[in-house]
Amino acid sequence: MIMTDLIAKKVEGKPLTQQEITYFIQGYTQGTIPDYQVSSLLMAIKFKGMNDQETADLTYAMMHSGDVMDLSSIQGVKADKHSTGGVGDKTSLVLGPLVAAAGLKIAKMSGRGLSHTGGTLDKLEAIPGMSIARTQKQFIEQVNRIGLSIIGQTGSLVPADKKLYALRDVTGTVQSVPLIASSIMSKKLASGADTILLDVKFGSGAFMKTLSHAKGLAQAMVNIGKAMNKDTRAILTDMDQPLGFAIGNILEVKEAIDTLKGQGPSDLTELCIYAGAMMLMQGGRVKTLTEGKRLLKNLIVNGQAFEKFKSFVSSQGGDIRYIEDPSKFEQSAHVINVVSDMGGYVESLNALSLGEIAMKLGAGRATKDDIIDYTAGIVLNKKIGDEVNQGDVLAVIHTNLEQYEAWIVPLRDSFTISSAKVRAPKIIHATVK
Repeated sequence: MIMTDLIAKKVEGKPLTQQEITYFIQGYTQGTIPDYQVSSLLMAIKFKGMNDQETADLTYAMMHSGDVMDLSSIQGVKADKHSTGGVGDKTSLVLGPLVAAAGLKIAKMSGRGLSHTGGTLDKLEAIPGMSIARTQKQFIEQVNRIGLSIIGQTGSLVPADKKLYALRDVTGTVQSVPLIASSIMSKKLASGADTILLDVKFGSGAFMKTLSHAKGLAQAMVNIGKAMNKDTRAILTDMDQPLGFAIGNILEVKEAIDTLKGQGPSDLTELCIYAGAMMLMQGGRVKTLTEGKRLLKNLIVNGQAFEKFKSFVSSQGGDIRYIEDPSKFEQSAHVINVVSDMGGYVESLNALSLGEIAMKLGAGRATKDDIIDYTAGIVLNKKIGDEVNQGDVLAVIHTNLEQYEAWIVPLRDSFTISSAKVRAPKIIHATVK
């Protein structure tokens, strides 16, 4: 096989065979095919696309470019969930213990945050003592014992994706549904779960900006899962405003604790209950969404979901004194109220702007080598549909930076205030299965 033939074939819009896709993935992973040839093929894929079979074949080849987790020694159904990322998305911190308390096994590999999107691993490491490093033996033992473990992705898992993503990032080929779908699903499938629920977000703070684009990506990923004989479903959720009120690592951990105690924001609670019920249906624990929602709400009310979170934190070295008393968490040196200069109703929030401001306050990374300030971030006081009076606090800045004044006006400008009443947006828009 010759790589230039594959490039020419895709430029003409013709489908690549499984053998051709395997050849290019193996060659690139092993270093026998150069960056410039793979860049050309990726650009051709971006413009000409891939059909369902090609996308499934690409996912399979990437999935098998390294280790594939064998979770067969974990008893019961192994469920996994993936979010395409957004601002204030601390869903895994709530959903993991909640669903594990209902009897599913959550053996999850998560990632770190980059740019305006937060990472589950960073939020977990904001808990003193918490370790996201586990051997496979420790990982499996913990899931069998308490039903839940969340760790970092091993270096030997899907090495093709690491190389391809780095190349896509610098060649303008990130925006391609087949490439996005195969990147996400190769990692999920290599992680060994039996069922996969995808939370595909859309809006100003998400990677996909419109519902139609999000639906296209969700359908592509669900099709891949079906091709691999995995129960894969997706929900399409709103990210035109941050999820919950908290943006930033310790702040989001605190909000997750509140949610597990039944005192969390309504949008975060609704999403976790709905997604959890979907996962319970996939895992055969319940027959209907209504039954699943009722079970999960009871687990919050009776305290079992919160106790599962404490067990999870303790099992991975975390100090549960901080979970039992969140006031023990360190706080930023500067806590500043940002007030409204007008009255009315919040018409819109710029989630992307808020995420970027939180990052610049220290809560995120502009590059993968940046060091996170776990205390930094933003807590919203108002969201879309809320009434605002002049002088009301719109949001609270948390930072250790001395030059925080520079972010007060941009944060205020992230809110659009209208004189007319505005309806709060719904969080869940559709399901794909």
